[in-house]
Amino acid sequence: MSFLRKLTLQNNTFNSEIPQEIGRLLRLQNLELANSSFTGEIPVELSNCSRLIYLDLDGNRLTGKIPVELGLYFRNLQVLFLRSNNITGELPYSLGNLSSLIALAAPENRLEGSIPYSLGQLTNLSYISLGANMISGAIPLSLFNLSSLYHFAAPVNQLKGSLPIDIGSTLPSLRLLYLHSNLLSGVVPSSISNLTRLEIISLSRNQLTGKIPSLENLHYLRGLGMHFNNLGTGREDDMDFFSSLVNITSFRELSLSVNNIGGQLPKNIGNFSTKFRSIGFARNKLFGRIPDGFVDLSNMEIVSLEYNQLIGEIPVNLGRLQKLKYFYVNGNKLSGKIPSSIGNLTSLYGLNLAQNNLEGTIPSVLGNCKLLQMLYLSQNRLSGTIPKEVLSISALSIQLDLSGNQLSGTLPLEIGSLVNLGYLDISDNKLSGKLPSTLGSCIRLENLYVQGNMFEGVIPSSLSSLKGLVYLDFSRNNFSGVIPKYFETFTSLKSLNLSFNNFEGEVPQGGVYSNASGAIISGNKNLCGGSQVLRLPSFCILRRRKLSASPYLPDDSFLKISYGELLKVTNGFSSENFIGKGGFGSVYKGILGSDEKNVAIKVLDLQHRGALKSFIAECEVLKNLRHRNLVKLVTACSGTDFQGNDFKALIYEFMVNGSLDDCLHSFSNDGSLHVRHLDLYQRVNVAIDIAFALENLHQGSQIPVVHCDLKPSNVLLDKDMTARVGDFGLSRFLLETSQQTSTRETSTIGIKGSVGYAAPEYGTGSEVSTYGDIYSYGIIILEIITGKKPTDDTFSNGLNLHNYVKMAFSAGRVMEIVDPMLCHDLEEEETTNSTIAERKTKDYIRKCLISMCKIGIACTMESPKERMGISDVVKELQLIKETLSKSDENYNH
Repeated sequence: MSFLRKLTLQNNTFNSEIPQEIGRLLRLQNLELANSSFTGEIPVELSNCSRLIYLDLDGNRLTGKIPVELGLYFRNLQVLFLRSNNITGELPYSLGNLSSLIALAAPENRLEGSIPYSLGQLTNLSYISLGANMISGAIPLSLFNLSSLYHFAAPVNQLKGSLPIDIGSTLPSLRLLYLHSNLLSGVVPSSISNLTRLEIISLSRNQLTGKIPSLENLHYLRGLGMHFNNLGTGREDDMDFFSSLVNITSFRELSLSVNNIGGQLPKNIGNFSTKFRSIGFARNKLFGRIPDGFVDLSNMEIVSLEYNQLIGEIPVNLGRLQKLKYFYVNGNKLSGKIPSSIGNLTSLYGLNLAQNNLEGTIPSVLGNCKLLQMLYLSQNRLSGTIPKEVLSISALSIQLDLSGNQLSGTLPLEIGSLVNLGYLDISDNKLSGKLPSTLGSCIRLENLYVQGNMFEGVIPSSLSSLKGLVYLDFSRNNFSGVIPKYFETFTSLKSLNLSFNNFEGEVPQGGVYSNASGAIISGNKNLCGGSQVLRLPSFCILRRRKLSASPYLPDDSFLKISYGELLKVTNGFSSENFIGKGGFGSVYKGILGSDEKNVAIKVLDLQHRGALKSFIAECEVLKNLRHRNLVKLVTACSGTDFQGNDFKALIYEFMVNGSLDDCLHSFSNDGSLHVRHLDLYQRVNVAIDIAFALENLHQGSQIPVVHCDLKPSNVLLDKDMTARVGDFGLSRFLLETSQQTSTRETSTIGIKGSVGYAAPEYGTGSEVSTYGDIYSYGIIILEIITGKKPTDDTFSNGLNLHNYVKMAFSAGRVMEIVDPMLCHDLEEEETTNSTIAERKTKDYIRKCLISMCKIGIACTMESPKERMGISDVVKELQLIKETLSKSDENYNH
């Protein structure tokens, strides 16, 4: 054996350490032990094999450090492979002595420390692979002088620093550059265009800034990945580099999502490489139209343009992209109809057109896309029925989301074809009729949302087969009959919302029904039984229904505008005037009267249960109340349209700065980026404004008014950023003013607030009270401070926003939960250069934030009577405002 030159033992299951005796094979040149389940450390004795040229230890379970001796005695070693083990420690500096080394690969280990500067001495080194470790520090400049280096990969580490500006002149052989998922900063050097052999550039998930330079000299470039950085300035010239790719015939993949890149897609995009197959610009600042030439990219497979500011229509000939697999353009401002040519995309797996301004019907030809697994069309203006052809796509298995449109008709029987579907959302449309029993065939469903429609009848017994459901929402429909008992056997069911229907009879007690937060049943008039936490009557009293008189309408003196006038000032309720959609109708912008006052016009959807009562409630409350912090109701319309249908509308002052919800959340639930941002002083002012509004409602008149639906989206901001509380469609008058827990009220609709903001006692059947508004207000305060909605995914398993803040407050860790957008100036540690004034200012801000949290916690106590009074809230907030003013004076002096 002493003359053995090659030992190959790869692809075995030794489950033992590498024998030290191998070190006696002094003439050994090739040692291949890959994928053989070797354990333990690399034997130091291997260094005795000084003639070794090739050492491959890939894919084992080796531990410990790389022996320093390997770098001292392997003078002839050309290849060192240590991939996919559990090796720890640093790369030995002695590796710089391996003067013959050509390839070094040690990815997927647990290496740490920095890359040795000595590796730059290995003039023959052409291949370096060190990815998926814990290597830190800067990349040694010496590595950038390795003229033979063609493959450099060190992704998924903690490397810092920037790329050298002269990289284009020092690595002439470089073909593959993988440095993604590190902490690199600075700009992409313009000299990178001189690396004429480059094929792949992967710099994604770093902290790079600046513009992307021209890449016109990279004639062999196949892929460019720089997503999740901070590249671009948001201006149009950010896209100048893109035109430099037009003559690169080998180019295939471009990934630049989640940056700050502005500009437009070039009109000549159809002239790009015929091999171009993937383009990613999601979450940037692109504007303009999708060029018609886009459909000439015949090999395109993946299009990711979501959450930009694209306008215009989807290219009518999109169906020419026969190889397209994923087309994501959600979160833009696209309009027009979904082109019928989309039915030609027979290779399509995922289609996302959500959150745009698309109208018209859903093309039935979508049913030709037999491979479609995900379909998102939510939050548009689509109308008509749901095509049965779409529901016949048996491949639909991940998600079907048609919510937030104007779809009508029934849910087709073909829904039962989607036996593998996991997520179905058809909420907030105008669907009617009964739920088809075939829905029970969708046995893989985990999320089912049908709320906010006009469904009626009993819940089909066939739904008992949907045992994998986790979230189920039937709320805001016209369902009737007894609440199904079988849901209590669904062990995975976390949330069941049956609120605001016509259910009656006994509520089951087991499973999800035993948890007040798990089962929501409010807004059903004749329920009884259930678990004690629901606090329902023990027995149901069945009442014979009576024909009621027509509901009371406001006096004629208040109804001063006609349907025809509203039709005119909204340009026929056009899409250009459309602002948004609320719980009971749609809102349009208009210009009213000789003084050309900007107004917001809420057109009630009278087919929606509760809409008429909402109209009456708002008229009754707002026509009698005037306060600077309440939205002013200008007038109302009660009549018929030109077809003789009942028509109701409410006209308010227009609030130019939108809602508090818009300003608090830079990224909303739909992922769109809001430009407005409130500083701490503005947030305190908003909190005071809302408190003044509540004080006026509760104490400003002989009969207190309870808002019943206080939340950030119902707090609007005028041109001066003054907060105005609006949407009184669910409000109630308390007829007994001596007790805040009065049990008699008018203007009742049954609803007592929105999920997350409604007081916990409402979920157990308690009557409305001003305490309920205080709770909602407290949640808003906590949301203002933390930037988190009460429905945030963070809150589960008993944790809610109140507890989340209270725990941090009690532990003295308030600053850790404050909205990052709010405490940006406090994130950096104070340095010795900080002035005394700056430090005092930060102390003032910290004290204010802590005081705000204290108020929010006090207002959201579980017991209503333990909550802070609104007058005390006002006093405390004014003290906070004074403290903030002192901090400004202190800083300015």
